[in-house]
Amino acid sequence: MAVQCDQGRSGREERDREIWALVRRQHGVVAHRQLLGLGMTRGSVLWRVKSGRLHPVRRGVYAVGRPQLDRHGRWMAALLACRGEAVLSHGSAAALWGFGWEPRGLVEISAPARRRCRHPGVRAHRRTGLRPEELTAHEGVPVTAPARTLIDLATRLPPGRLERAVYEADKLDRVRADELHAALGSYRGAPGVARLRALLDPLVFRLSDSDLELLLRPLARAAGLPAPETKAWVNGYEVDFFWPELAIVVETDGLRYHRTPSQQTRGLRRDQAHQAAGMRPLRFSHWQVKHEPAYVRGVLARTAARARADAGARADASARA
Repeated sequence: MAVQCDQGRSGREERDREIWALVRRQHGVVAHRQLLGLGMTRGSVLWRVKSGRLHPVRRGVYAVGRPQLDRHGRWMAALLACRGEAVLSHGSAAALWGFGWEPRGLVEISAPARRRCRHPGVRAHRRTGLRPEELTAHEGVPVTAPARTLIDLATRLPPGRLERAVYEADKLDRVRADELHAALGSYRGAPGVARLRALLDPLVFRLSDSDLELLLRPLARAAGLPAPETKAWVNGYEVDFFWPELAIVVETDGLRYHRTPSQQTRGLRRDQAHQAAGMRPLRFSHWQVKHEPAYVRGVLARTAARARADAGARADASARA
């Protein structure tokens, strides 16, 4: 009998260890069905609720030990209440990834269309066709992958906030802007893809060196500039276009600003080296050269006019001296 009691006690201890391990993975919450699956009886669950060891937070979901939940616990409670294959999505997914904002007082999830999920404070998106690569987990919480999350956000955010979300996702290395742009082809026809592609095109568009030169040369001529030197070495750096007589340097970027910190630092040092040498560095994106020629031409013309005026002023001052 003593042996049986020891075995029973040992079994309960093992069960409790499994429950606590599960609770830690789930950020302090557990579902009623999970407790039963681990061998706890309904009576045992009820006794723990009455004794204050389990705290109901949603139908069939309990906080363990104390009723207060952090944000991750709140998210997990909503997912457990909706059962099955539910994942955090839309604004809640963006908040988890760190590049968006969750609707106040709401947890947003996506669940298979066949499953109903009606709980206070939960906005459930019933969906079909989410592929395995669109689903993942982050910090222990099931969630839509960053690319899928940004596509979902594109259906609701104004352009400025969407661009900020893309920038933050890139900066946090959740998904690079160029990788996101390349991935959009596999989401063809999904709501949000067209808006996201329109936003990303200027950021990731890149011309070949020959096409870039063919487009920029006539813009420079129209701005009153002579033919530039190309791929010249200036102040220790290879530059795209250089007008030595006017001390104008033009650099072009395929990614307007979605670059790594080290790339950004190198770009700043290049521009600073040219400025310290008394030159006028300009930087355009490939998209601007291709799709905003009037703007590029205008900047070149104003810069050239200022350079000539300054050169004339220096010549006059030298003559007077």
